[in-house]
Amino acid sequence: MMRSCLPLALLVALSAVGCAAAQAADYDFFYLVLQWPGSYCDTKQSCCYPRSGKPAADFGIHGLWPNRDDGTYPQNCNPANAFDPSKVSDLLSSLRTEWPTLACPTSDGLQFWAHEWEKHGTCAQNLFNEHGYFQTALHLRDQLRVLDALASAGVSPDGGYYTLSAIKGAIQQGTGFEPFVECNRDESGNNQLYQLYFCVDANASGFVQCPVQPGGRPCGNRIEFPTF
Repeated sequence: MMRSCLPLALLVALSAVGCAAAQAADYDFFYLVLQWPGSYCDTKQSCCYPRSGKPAADFGIHGLWPNRDDGTYPQNCNPANAFDPSKVSDLLSSLRTEWPTLACPTSDGLQFWAHEWEKHGTCAQNLFNEHGYFQTALHLRDQLRVLDALASAGVSPDGGYYTLSAIKGAIQQGTGFEPFVECNRDESGNNQLYQLYFCVDANASGFVQCPVQPGGRPCGNRIEFPTF
């Protein structure tokens, strides 16, 4: 009996090892990327408000992206695990508010969230399922309160210009972490505050100092903070 059970036991053990290897994390940390809607819209491309209406004038989520310390990143890790809106039905209201889409044509956001889950979220299935991915990103964003941090230092979305050091310093003072600041350009070619990259540990449990800088468009030292 013992001899006949050994192959089965070995098969089970090898199967477990294989599954663990398949589910092992292929990343070292996450970028939580927040976007200022006024800068997305104040370009030649412009924007379209989602069907739920104009989003609040606050930093929304662009994505929660697994990344590696060498600057590369995994993507589209499980094409079979397509986005299913029913799995995040209890989060849809929060997603519309805190993770809105401004792309044209006007949409309900489902295509945007599907893209983020399928390209980025599926690469962290060792850590969370679809619901956990979106819930974690929402929770992390809520911890930062970036707009409050900027306002406390007198940096407001009033169409005025601020230095890069003033923006970074205000956010570090208010959140405890200095983000990478990405700019885009308005219709007149002025640099404007567009996206903020915060780094999150590999367990998605808290913020850390970034081990590597992303490749977003850098800013000069005169940055517009447009209204929305």
